[in-house]
Amino acid sequence: MLIPSIDLMGGRIVQLVQGKTLELAFDDFEYWIERFAKYPLVQLIDLDAAMQQGENRALIESIVKRLPCQVGGGLRSADDGRALLDAGAERVIYGSSLFNEQGVNRTLAAQLRKELGEVALVFSVDSKGGRVAVRGWKDSVALTPEEAMTWLEDFCGAFLYTHVDTEGTMGGFPMDLAAVLRATTARQLIVAGGIREAAEVEALDRMGVDAVAGMAVYSGAMEA
Repeated sequence: MLIPSIDLMGGRIVQLVQGKTLELAFDDFEYWIERFAKYPLVQLIDLDAAMQQGENRALIESIVKRLPCQVGGGLRSADDGRALLDAGAERVIYGSSLFNEQGVNRTLAAQLRKELGEVALVFSVDSKGGRVAVRGWKDSVALTPEEAMTWLEDFCGAFLYTHVDTEGTMGGFPMDLAAVLRATTARQLIVAGGIREAAEVEALDRMGVDAVAGMAVYSGAMEA
């Protein structure tokens, strides 16, 4: 399954390369909402909130009323997730808050499952250079993505894995890694980072892996 991504920064839809360099920006929300209306799920990320440099809450609330979205970016507590679910989000995505100096914050993971239910929870496990990347991909923790997923398996309904090394590059997603991650978890597995063509999405689908695409869709390289 292809899941188109809407990344928000400064009130616009943007595409960044490896989470740093602005490559594309759009403010024609009507056009993209209409384009994505046919999909069963859209990924909506508040990059400003993720980077702790503001938020796009009003935009998010308007989009989730019109598209079926899983929403993330800067979520730290169960209350944060509940507010988005109440606003109309299908699911909520937690990432950096699940990790601390000791590794995985299983206390928070258990609290989120208790208060929100695992079906509503997508846990984001991103990696850069083979280690879990956090806080807008600026820092990392001493865990591999496979280790993180193993620790968090019991608390969520799905995992979102982003390969930061290829994110926004359209250089292709590493299929061998997708196979390793698929074998690591029985949960729904969604991957992102470098996907460039429909053939990749189809190959991932045959592995039982769903795919998020941003740059390929917005640049016109992949039809959406």
